[in-house]
Amino acid sequence: MDADELADFSPPPFDAEQTLVQLKRALRDLKLGERGQAFELRGKAVLQLQLERGAPAISVRLARKLALAPEWDKLRVSSAAEQRKFVDEIKKRLARWEQDE
Repeated sequence: MDADELADFSPPPFDAEQTLVQLKRALRDLKLGERGQAFELRGKAVLQLQLERGAPAISVRLARKLALAPEWDKLRVSSAAEQRKFVDEIKKRLARWEQDE
């Protein structure tokens, strides 16, 4: 490949619906229980996922602490890089919540 061919390369468009399916699968693999658009850990809501209207993105509400009425951090997933970053953040928080309990 020469420089001109590399300059024309662009990643495929972000598919929010397919990414939502992948994220739900990854969250179930992390032992989170799915209830509607929310995921729970030991009966406590820890995150909510929703497709954004009119934009290829997913809105996320992620609990700061494991609590019955958590405070939420709002995130947005609109690329493959953000998807990987989000899954890494979930793993970090799950580890922290396990230590806190």
